[in-house]
Amino acid sequence: MTDAEWVAVRPLLPVPAWLRGRGGQPEGYCHRQMLDAIRYLVAGGISWRAMPADFPVWGRVYAFFRRWREHGLITEFHDRLRGRVRGREGREAEPRQGSSTRSRCGLPRRCLPPHAAMTAERRCRAASSTS
Repeated sequence: MTDAEWVAVRPLLPVPAWLRGRGGQPEGYCHRQMLDAIRYLVAGGISWRAMPADFPVWGRVYAFFRRWREHGLITEFHDRLRGRVRGREGREAEPRQGSSTRSRCGLPRRCLPPHAAMTAERRCRAASSTS
């Protein structure tokens, strides 16, 4: 993450409780390190345990990610950044309701697993062919 990116992202991150005077211990890792590790993981498509040694240990990175996800901070962080980018482009901060890719290309609302698409007739044929 470049310094310019960090300047834009830092105010959007949650402030740790110990910095607000609500108690607790200082965190052992910088949020910038954690974000760099998560971005590397997403960009490379690697597993958590394959995290390179120059990042914090994968367990700590995953703990940060899980905590942020469980509190809805990942979604909030994404929405805030999207709003900033859209605002800079002169568009509304929130996309319109009807601009979903799903509705434009005709994808079904809910994707069924492959075994759920088997009809009763196909099940009967499959069962009779094995006996």
